[in-house]
Amino acid sequence: MKKFDKNLSKKEMILCSACLLGIKCRYDARQKPNRKVLKLAKKKILIPICPEQLGGLETPREPAEIVGGEGKDVLEGKAKVITESGKDVTKNFILGAKEVLKIARILNIKKAILKQKSPSCGNGKIYDGSFSRKVKKGDGVTTALLKKNGIEVISEKTL
Repeated sequence: MKKFDKNLSKKEMILCSACLLGIKCRYDARQKPNRKVLKLAKKKILIPICPEQLGGLETPREPAEIVGGEGKDVLEGKAKVITESGKDVTKNFILGAKEVLKIARILNIKKAILKQKSPSCGNGKIYDGSFSRKVKKGDGVTTALLKKNGIEVISEKTL
């Protein structure tokens, strides 16, 4: 057991969007593993998380985008997360973000690799809320909450 504990403690733990590891949690339930992330998983301990599932949304689910701002605005009640058909899923996204932060705190994790453009995980770039595939500057809800709490977030694009 000592050898197991010793080897485990040498590896850094990093939160990671589960979809980047090929887990079928994307809104469309497709598998899209990221090669760089899978390679990193051989060197670091990647903790797979899906804020949308942790917030109670099912897979597959309707696409959602932040309307009226970005993740920090959602957390402050100034913007909403809306599905393509107009359903408000803001509460689910906030709950999911809080659950991810709880995991980070329990495991003392200080870094995360999250999926670019996602309304939860987007880091620096998210869809603009028009469902036209246009991108704008901003962070997703989970990314905003993690950054607010001192956790470094990068996207798979900057890995």
